[in-house]
Amino acid sequence: MARIETKTEPMVINFGPHHPSMHGCFRIIVTLDGEDVIDCEPVIGYLHRGMEKIAENRTNIMYVPYVSRWDYYGGMFNEAVTVNAVEKLANIPIPKRASYIRVIMLELTRIVNHLLWLGPFIGDIGATTPVFYTLRERELILDLFEAATGYRMVNNNYFRIGGVAADVPYGWVDKCQDFCDYFLPKIDEYEKLITNNPIFRRRVEGIGILAREEAINWGISGPMLRASGVKWDLRKVDHYECYDDFDWEVQCSLSGDCLARYMVRIGEMRESLKIINQALQKLPGGAYENLEAKRIAAGTKSEWNDYDYQYIAKKVAPTFKIPKGEHYVRVESGRGELGIYVIGDDNPFPWRWKIRPADFNNLQALPQLIRGQKVADIFVILGSIDVVMGSVDR
Repeated sequence: MARIETKTEPMVINFGPHHPSMHGCFRIIVTLDGEDVIDCEPVIGYLHRGMEKIAENRTNIMYVPYVSRWDYYGGMFNEAVTVNAVEKLANIPIPKRASYIRVIMLELTRIVNHLLWLGPFIGDIGATTPVFYTLRERELILDLFEAATGYRMVNNNYFRIGGVAADVPYGWVDKCQDFCDYFLPKIDEYEKLITNNPIFRRRVEGIGILAREEAINWGISGPMLRASGVKWDLRKVDHYECYDDFDWEVQCSLSGDCLARYMVRIGEMRESLKIINQALQKLPGGAYENLEAKRIAAGTKSEWNDYDYQYIAKKVAPTFKIPKGEHYVRVESGRGELGIYVIGDDNPFPWRWKIRPADFNNLQALPQLIRGQKVADIFVILGSIDVVMGSVDR
C-alpha cells in the first residue's frame, strides 16, 4: 500500500504584539512547521521610555518615584537599588533600624512578586482557582504597604538615601506578624492544589529545560538560574543590607525545567516569610534614617540641626551632590540580578546611569528554550521565565 507523505512549508507567524502571560506589549516572530516551533525571534521595545536618560536629568530624590515603572510587580527592589547606588558611591551609613525595615519591605515585595507570577502562570496552563487565591493574599501585603508608605502597588517612594522616608506606624509590626502567620498555611494550600496535580505535572515537567552551563553562559540570574542548579543569590553573595543577621537558605533545584522554576519560587516565598519573621522579632530601636541618627547622637545644638546640611527633613537636600567616581550596585530582585551602573560627576545629577534588569538577560534564552517545542508550550516557557516588559525596555 502506497503511503502519501504530506510536506508542509514552514510558516512565519506573528505572536503579538500582545500580552502573553506577562505584563506589557511583546511580540514573537515564530517560524512553525505544523505545530513544532523551528525558530523564534522576540521583538522588544514597545514600552521603552528612556528611563536611563530621565535619571541623568533628575536628582536622586526626584527620580525615586519613577523607578517603580521598570518592574511594576516589585517596585521596592527598584527603589532599593536606586538609593543603594548613591549610598555606596557617597559612602553613606544606614542606621540598623532602617536596614531592618528595608529588608522587611524587600521580602514582602518578593512575596508579592512571586504571587503575581504564580497566579497568571497557573492561569495560562489552565487552572483558574489559584489566580484568585494569589490576588487575595497579595491584597493583604498591599494593605501593609499602604499603611507604611501611603501607596499600595508602585510609587511607594519609601526608600531614601540614608534610610527610609518614615518609620513604620504604630501597630504595623503586629499586623505584619499576623500576615506571616496567616500566609504560611496558604503556601501549603497552593502546593496541595498545584504541585502534584497530574495535569499540571504533565504540562510543565521536562518543558523548557535550561542546563547549568547554558544558564551561566546566557547570564541568567534569579530563580531561573537557581532552578538550573546554580546556588547563587546576591543576598548571600554581596551581603547587602542586613541579610547576614538572619537564618535562611538559598532555594535550588537541579532539573532546570518549568517545574523546577515553580518549585524554586514556592520555596523562596517560604524563605522570605522566615526572614520577615526574624526581622520583626529582632527589629531594633533608634533612628530610621541617617540624619536622625546623627542628630540624636550629637544633641540639639549640633551642626546637624543647621539649615545647610545635606539632608533636609526626610529627604535629600537639593545641594546633595553625587561624588565623582563610578560604581556598580546590584540587588537580588524577584527576577534576579537588578543592577545600576552609576557614574558621578560631583553634581546633583548622575553623569551616567545604566540599568541592568534581570528580565532582559533572562529573555535572551527564550529562542533556545522554545526551539523544538510545540506552539502551546510557548506560553508555559514564557510564563516560567517571568518577564516584565517595563524593565526589559526601560
